[in-house]
Amino acid sequence: MKIQGKLIIIGGAVDRGSFTETNVPTDTSKNLNFFEAGILKRIINESKHKELSRIEVITTASIIPKVIGPEYIKAFNHLGANNADVLYIQKREQASDPEVLERLKAADVIMVTGGDQLRLTSILGGTLFDSIMLDKYRNSDFMYAGTSAGAAAASNNMIYQGSSSEALLKGEVKITSGLGLIDGVIIDTHFVKRGRIGRLFQAVVGNPKVLGIGLGEDTGLLITNGCQMEAIGSGLVILVDGREIKDTNLTQIEIGKPISINHLVTHVMSKYDKYDLETRKMSIRDTQNVEN
Repeated sequence: MKIQGKLIIIGGAVDRGSFTETNVPTDTSKNLNFFEAGILKRIINESKHKELSRIEVITTASIIPKVIGPEYIKAFNHLGANNADVLYIQKREQASDPEVLERLKAADVIMVTGGDQLRLTSILGGTLFDSIMLDKYRNSDFMYAGTSAGAAAASNNMIYQGSSSEALLKGEVKITSGLGLIDGVIIDTHFVKRGRIGRLFQAVVGNPKVLGIGLGEDTGLLITNGCQMEAIGSGLVILVDGREIKDTNLTQIEIGKPISINHLVTHVMSKYDKYDLETRKMSIRDTQNVEN
């Protein structure tokens, strides 16, 4: 089935400008380059009606929804997208509220903020909101954009816990089901600054069929047709492909013991690089330009 919608997953710490600060003009000017060419601008440009798109910001994962939600609205407004609002869903029963569902049906974009991805999936998973969102993503020109927890929860398999420093000890990484917008991948966020590559290694060695995606801060992927991925933002995307693993001690060792992996393939993507999930082929923008 060809996916009609678009998916943007972001590693977190999106440099959207801190409009809660008192010195708004100064702080805004520091972020003008990001506003003009960054991830939030790309979300608007890729949406169905551009600046006129109806955007709903979902703060379910956050413990400070009343702070983070309005900040996103101010950022979108600054970029010319004035048809944006916060849709507060803090309890599971709210995800079946008729007014909430009508707003979701009318939305062109939902922007899912950071926080706790397990909170996000436990509140939204299996609800009418979840069903309508998945249907819109699969069958219409609709965009799901998620940062940090919102990104981690987008796939079928979701990392929800695991120490970075001990991530390659068997059993340290905890995985559960996500929201299911994309299959065949597992996503980790805040990837560079928090040193989470070990978490992704363990997730992939446990099921090498799944492609690991590590998103750096202010970095993301635009995914179209359910399989065409383009790196966006200022940092790096790390891909971990386990299909060519030759050997591992994963099943022989006890819980808490170090994992060994022989021949784990990785790729590094930066802005405008592309990767096809179906063919598992990567194209680097600058080298393609040279060849052409």
